[in-house]
Amino acid sequence: MKKHIFFFSLLLGSCSCIFLLPSLASAVGLPTVTFGVEDAESTAQVSSALQVLFLLTILSIAPAILLMMTSFTRIVIVLGFVRQAMSTQNMPPTQVVVGLALFLTFFIMSPTFNAINEEALQPYLNEEISQENALQNAIEPMRQFMFAHVMEEELEMLSDLTLEDEPVDQNDIPTMTLIPAFMLSELKRAFQMGFMVYIPFLVIDMIVASVLMSMGMMMLPPVIISMPFKLLLFVLVDGWGLIAGSLLQSFG
Repeated sequence: MKKHIFFFSLLLGSCSCIFLLPSLASAVGLPTVTFGVEDAESTAQVSSALQVLFLLTILSIAPAILLMMTSFTRIVIVLGFVRQAMSTQNMPPTQVVVGLALFLTFFIMSPTFNAINEEALQPYLNEEISQENALQNAIEPMRQFMFAHVMEEELEMLSDLTLEDEPVDQNDIPTMTLIPAFMLSELKRAFQMGFMVYIPFLVIDMIVASVLMSMGMMMLPPVIISMPFKLLLFVLVDGWGLIAGSLLQSFG
């Protein structure tokens, strides 16, 4: 009996909602979302649409810009080498490594970002300069940062491949040539730092492997024994502080 009363109440409530829904919709006003292409009534609408499209494009390529034109590449590669050298596999997790690399990147790039904000973003928001001038003013601090850390070998190689005439100064080198040269330089420096990081951990692996072989424990993987000693050495020398300090000083 109670089950029949429950189902009857549920059916009555559903019917009531169906009949009351049109009146509630007319009273509250349910929003709708439409997508389409219509004729613009003024040039302001076209300008606003282009600005939204430009903003979405910038947001979509922002990760690529961060990877290509900042210190993120060198930092995240070195931190990845540190994790592999300690043989801790996924410790620290990838999210932690990438997060630390991002915050170190923001710390290193803060003078450049401040210059972009003062010379390009704020004047553009205050309608003091045009969009083209804002982009030009924004790219100039990034070019100065990349020129300060690019290697001459990579820059000369790409300049010989892409430019017809030999550049006289920095203004003669286009940004599309500077960016890959900067990335190659960052990869080269990151692998050099990674090699230096691997050396002390490699010494520990060799010592542990020699001890195990002398004791006749050839079936025991040396990594299992050496990993605690690697962690102990890394903690005793304040490894994360040394790595972060070395990365910051490499951009000094």
